[in-house]
Amino acid sequence: MVISTALAAAAEHAPDAAHAPGPFYTAPEFWVAIAFLMVVAYAAKPVGKGIAAALDTRAAKIKARMDEAERLRKEAQDLLATYQRKQREAMQEAEDIVNHARAEVERVAAQAAADLEASLARREKQALDRIAHAELQARKEVQDAAVDIAIAAARRVIADSMSPQQSARLIDQALDELPGKLH
Repeated sequence: MVISTALAAAAEHAPDAAHAPGPFYTAPEFWVAIAFLMVVAYAAKPVGKGIAAALDTRAAKIKARMDEAERLRKEAQDLLATYQRKQREAMQEAEDIVNHARAEVERVAAQAAADLEASLARREKQALDRIAHAELQARKEVQDAAVDIAIAAARRVIADSMSPQQSARLIDQALDELPGKLH
């Protein structure tokens, strides 16, 4: 662009160049163009270094951001894997709890049925024992009543058939035997 500007300037003065004395390097425009090119060449090196440094800095920042993004992505994947593992473990634990609860319910139901059956058997046995005891007691009462009736009847028969002397002798004999029977 600078060169084209210099050429354009030279082309404007072309009619004057025919009248100008001397070679082209004696023209001030030529030396201005050369000086401009030298300034641009000397300025281009530090400006280029500055631009390169800015681009390098920007590239380093972009690389750091990409590295950070990669690290965050890996962290997110690790967290996701951890949470998925925890979810699987929690689901397994919940399933184990449900299975344990079902087994416990079945065990408690079986135990309750066995306890009920044992309780019913125990109550039936108690009822049978009470009935047997009541039967024994009723038999004893009947026997006692029969013995009382038999004794009363025997007393009457004996009293009616015995004389008072025989009766006194039997009483004395019974009283004599009483100490031996009590021991």
